[in-house]
Amino acid sequence: MNEQAKKNEVVNSQNTVERKVETVDHRSSAGQSTQEERNVQVVHQPHSTKTSGGVLAGAAAAVATTLQSAKEAISKK
Repeated sequence: MNEQAKKNEVVNSQNTVERKVETVDHRSSAGQSTQEERNVQVVHQPHSTKTSGGVLAGAAAAVATTLQSAKEAISKK
């Protein structure tokens, strides 16, 4: 982790712990030697363990649908 990052934990309105990290985002455009820096805040929100893989199952289904759509689009060329 970036040494400049500052961590801080709070309890949100859903009564779960959020970890907020203040850090610096480094960006540069393709072919450019200059780099833009800006302060950002990243919030980590842990998911409930009661989902029994529901979150992952939903993500897997979305990926499968996207891949099928891409396959169909490519085969129509």
